[in-house]
Amino acid sequence: MQASWNGSVIAESDDIVSVEGNAYFPPEALRSECFQPSSHRTVCGWKGEAHYYNVVVDGQVNANAAWFYPDPKPAADEIRGRVAFWKGVKVSAG
Repeated sequence: MQASWNGSVIAESDDIVSVEGNAYFPPEALRSECFQPSSHRTVCGWKGEAHYYNVVVDGQVNANAAWFYPDPKPAADEIRGRVAFWKGVKVSAG
């Protein structure tokens, strides 16, 4: 699977965990230069607190377009540290 935004592949992996229709990539699949930490947080009732990254490609920023659960609730442990995308990031078969 590949995640791309603004014409660039920002993550790529065959090791995907799918939850609620979202593909969660392992952290080592991310092109680190395309991600900046964000202070944004949200809470999911069964997964826990989500943290976010801004996606950056060619100087353009897609704020909070990637999220992950650094310390999920037990029911969501399979996605611990894995990253999923939204806000126009395309996820497709590589």
